[in-house]
Amino acid sequence: MEDVFELVGLAQTLVQHQRLSLQVAMQIQRQAAAVGISFVEQLLESGTMTALEVARFASQAFGYPLFDLQEVDMVQLPQAMVNETLLSDNRLLPLSLRGNRLCVATSDPTQSAVFHTLAFKTGLSVDVVVVEDDKLARLIERLHGHARSIAPTLDGDVGEAREPAGFASVSLETDDVSVVKLVHQLLLDGINSGASDIHFEPYEKIYRVRYRIDGQLKEVVQPPLGLKERIASRLKVVSRLDIAEKRVPQDGRLKLALPEGRAVDFRVSTLPTLFGEKIVLRILDSSASLLAVDRLGLEPSQLTAVHQAIAKPNGMVLVTGPTGSGKTVSLYAFLHLLNQAEVNIATVEDPVEINLPGINQVAVNEKAGLTFASALRAFLRQDPDILMVGEIRDIETADIAIKAAQTGHRVFSTLHTNNAPATLTRLLNMGMAAFNLASSVSLIIAQRLARRLCEHCKQPETIPREALLSAGFAEEELDGSWLPFGPRGCAQCRGSGYRGRIGVFEVLPVSEAIARLIMQGGSELDLAALARAEGMLDLRRAGLLKVKRGSTSLAELVAVTSD
Repeated sequence: MEDVFELVGLAQTLVQHQRLSLQVAMQIQRQAAAVGISFVEQLLESGTMTALEVARFASQAFGYPLFDLQEVDMVQLPQAMVNETLLSDNRLLPLSLRGNRLCVATSDPTQSAVFHTLAFKTGLSVDVVVVEDDKLARLIERLHGHARSIAPTLDGDVGEAREPAGFASVSLETDDVSVVKLVHQLLLDGINSGASDIHFEPYEKIYRVRYRIDGQLKEVVQPPLGLKERIASRLKVVSRLDIAEKRVPQDGRLKLALPEGRAVDFRVSTLPTLFGEKIVLRILDSSASLLAVDRLGLEPSQLTAVHQAIAKPNGMVLVTGPTGSGKTVSLYAFLHLLNQAEVNIATVEDPVEINLPGINQVAVNEKAGLTFASALRAFLRQDPDILMVGEIRDIETADIAIKAAQTGHRVFSTLHTNNAPATLTRLLNMGMAAFNLASSVSLIIAQRLARRLCEHCKQPETIPREALLSAGFAEEELDGSWLPFGPRGCAQCRGSGYRGRIGVFEVLPVSEAIARLIMQGGSELDLAALARAEGMLDLRRAGLLKVKRGSTSLAELVAVTSD
């Protein structure tokens, strides 16, 4: 077996794992060297193994994720990182660049020296995924001409800024044109990344941009510190804010037209900080936010209760939860379902998040005297069928909304409480009469958002039985018929192990028994006990069902339902 040490890289590993004989491996390696192609190319040419077999072996042998290049959108590749050297000489294809992590695809993961050189030249952490060589070759062929026209970023100094995915033509110089391009590209990248918010943050020695993706903030670029004023000015100009005013917070909106013909709105908020203005943009993408009710993540019994409540001609539906728990998305899903030509729907919001054609939307303007309460009073003189109040903040708004629900209107609104039973006691503590609550509230939904496990890389994980029982699983549920899954990380999920979010809900229909208990002065604990006896799934129990189905991990569920 001494000759095996003449083999290198993948050839040597294949022999060591007895996937190839020494003689065959030596022959293929010599042929590859003679014609100037890679060992993997010559291996496939010989017909000894298929591209998929090689990729699966390399993934298992070296512990790198297996990735399907058919899932790749060429438009989303980090074009500034694509050059001839990577494509042709090393057969490496950059797939994504997020923060300081560059994900590259290869059919031969034994090129450790190339990976180290790439990391050294870019100052980035290199994540490797294994792909099928034939698919890689076809994609490289498509990119070959395009790559020649792009400046080879990796051949020189990376510069003061690290560029996020998609920066093919943005030069981070300090001229106004480049700042316009930079801001525009950051907004596009935020949309394409599925971000909900974009943070522009000045500090004493750095200026950074972060995206909130699936509820987690991730740094994507550090523009030169000298650009902070120009970037802030550009954002304020397009948001129609006062660029001269830097002492007080400002709020505005901007709209970005996309190449495919749709437009995305951004809500813009500025805040004076110690080292400049921090600006946060909330992405209001109606196409992404308008989910069908049955896609929110409700369990079947919960979905039935929701449909029954929103179909009633009158009554109030309340959605509760902390900031960022998806309450607005749920409300819009209900309104979208009910938005028919024969129905008059009006909303009052602070601010209006998404424009819904066919619905009369009003934004609160307290300086002008337009409050939730005053808007509601005006709505009731406009012959409404359905009213939506963005949030019940005071007794006056609550009183008007409840009276509207009692007089033949359907009313939707939100509150900030931890669970559904607590919503009723919160309204009682605000001063609402128990009789009015019992006769007007039809349904209460408490919700959280949990990160969804990436379907491409999630894997079974071993969790001690005691931990499963402590989380809320019953003894009889741990019968071995299912396995909990956990995150791993791949190019599809940018290494996080999670991709997207799913709602976890607690749905409390106000039955006759619940109504009687409200009028009798029952406590939050009493209401919760009766609701569970009537079949209500609390937040933890509803989440455990998603853990059993492999939709999310136990750790994620515990994190979002531990109030």
